[in-house]
Order: sequence, then structure tokens, then C-alpha cells
Amino acid sequence: MKFTYVLAGWEGTASDSRILKNALDRDDPLVIPQGKYYLGDAGFMLKSTVLTPYRGVRYHLKEYTRRGPQNARELFNHRHSSLRNVIERTFGVLKKRFPIIASGTEPHYELETMTEIILACCILHNFLRSVDHDDSLLAEVDNELTESEEHNVSSSQVREEDHRMGSSIRDAIADHMWRDYQNS
Repeated sequence: MKFTYVLAGWEGTASDSRILKNALDRDDPLVIPQGKYYLGDAGFMLKSTVLTPYRGVRYHLKEYTRRGPQNARELFNHRHSSLRNVIERTFGVLKKRFPIIASGTEPHYELETMTEIILACCILHNFLRSVDHDDSLLAEVDNELTESEEHNVSSSQVREEDHRMGSSIRDAIADHMWRDYQNS
């Protein structure tokens, strides 16, 4: 439940995909190590380094309470959803710990100042997660969570190939998970 890369300063209406594209194209880019993947929700494009859930397949954890996963895609989505919950809980803990970043009203700061505040809060959060294992904020957040382009031909071909690679990787991971699941 720590932050590994923070790109603050975007307006709240910017799409996640646009922000990710910027993070990957910057002078100080987000580097996704070989053989590692980031989880993206359905709003992201499936890529070789960003794995999204299968569309049209059960996803939310509540959907699995009556009956467990029935195939590889459902198992993948179930585990994807579990991991995405950790991400949402991490943001919840950060906002509980530092209410200044959760408030949309007061105080108002310049964009540069707000960006620095967010970065400082993320750094302090990571430090506190390392030294203080009091999970009372985590329990509080858990309770709240349960209640509530460019279009040129060459870049298009690259995106399509990356999507195909992402699809193959996701399928291979899902099949491997399913085999392990059936054997256990």
C-alpha cells in the first residue's frame, strides 16, 4: 500500500489513459520493468504493460459471493478486482491521513503548491507505512468502501500490436491462474 510513482498536477477531468500516456512519454517517465504489469480499470486500453479486466465478464467482488469463478476469465477478473481494491484503499488511507488533499473546498492553493502538497503527502504516507503498522485508518477506509490521440497509421499499428500482446499476456496469466486454481 505504497506509492511507486506519482504524477500530480493534472486537472480532475483528465482521462486516466491520457495521464498514463503522458507518464510514459515524459523526460522522467514511468518505467514499467520487464515482466511486470500495472493494473488498469476498464477505462484504460489493454497494453503489454497495462492489464485491464475482461469486458463483459463478472468483475466486482460482490458478484463472486454466491458462486466462485467458473472459468479463467472470471478468475482473472476476480483477482484483478481484489488487487484494484488495494489501490482504492491506498488512496482512501492517503485522503484520511491528509484531509487537505481530500477536500475540494478549502483551502485553495496555486496548482504548483497543491502539486507539491500531494507529493509531500505521498512521501510521508510511504514513510509512515514503513514505520507505523497501525491499521486503524485502513479499517476506517474499508468500512467506507463497503458502504458506498493521435491517429496516424504507424501509431495506430503500434497500439494495435501492443493491444494484441497485452491480450496474449492477459490470456496466458488467466490460463495459468485457472490451472493452479483447479489443482488446489
